[in-house]
Amino acid sequence: MDSPESNFGPLIATRLRILTWNLWGRFGPWRERQPRIEATLAQLDADVVGLQEVWAEEGRTFADVLADRLGYHAAYASRLELEGIHLGIAILSRWPILAYEHRPLPAGDAPDECRLVLRADIDGPRGPLQVFTTHLNWRFDHGHVRQAQVAAVAQFVRDSPKRFYPPILCGDLNATPTSVEIGMLTGRAAVPAPPLVFHDAWEAAGDGAPGYTWSNANPFAARDLEPDRRIDYVLVGWPKAGGAGHVVRASVEATEPIDGMHGSDHSAVLAELRY
Repeated sequence: MDSPESNFGPLIATRLRILTWNLWGRFGPWRERQPRIEATLAQLDADVVGLQEVWAEEGRTFADVLADRLGYHAAYASRLELEGIHLGIAILSRWPILAYEHRPLPAGDAPDECRLVLRADIDGPRGPLQVFTTHLNWRFDHGHVRQAQVAAVAQFVRDSPKRFYPPILCGDLNATPTSVEIGMLTGRAAVPAPPLVFHDAWEAAGDGAPGYTWSNANPFAARDLEPDRRIDYVLVGWPKAGGAGHVVRASVEATEPIDGMHGSDHSAVLAELRY
């Protein structure tokens, strides 16, 4: 059997660290949670971070706060406003963000949760990167809505400017690995924007555990009386020459409280890719 080197050439040794995390907006004891979120991000030290449920108020976003304190660049987008507080998604990058674009996602016959997808074009030190983040409808009975949203996300990725590194899609997809909507992204169901297909970082390089990112071990999550499940993902397009984009490691992070409190109701996913 051929080795990976015979298919992709000499493999890249350097790494790109990608993190995704749903920050739970300004719910619960949000002021007390904020320094714990900041401490977790500082400790994990990812190169690029996709964030969901990021608040903004009067032109100030929590993404900007984190970027200023931790030395990142930030891109933010929102379609949802609740009592003067916007709730959206963001991308933080260690390197300059040259441009960013977002698109709304369909709601179909369901109440519009104002979902969207965001792309950041990042000026990475070893070549440009396109990183996407999104947050899909949450309800268990909205699988058909999430499928339409996945199709829109995939079309947006495929229609984005030409790229030389595989696209990276991260976010809270509110769907388990065996769902149709995840299958549409990983090739286990009909892909909506062929030939685009992704590798699931946890499946490719996790430790073999379930990898739950919604866990009743977290008291904030336990309040909702929902089962443990894996619903947060780092997904990466097909590797390129040198194994660019190949997932070499994945871990679930932010699983333990800091000074007695979790930073969010979700855990985070960290992936290391060849870059």
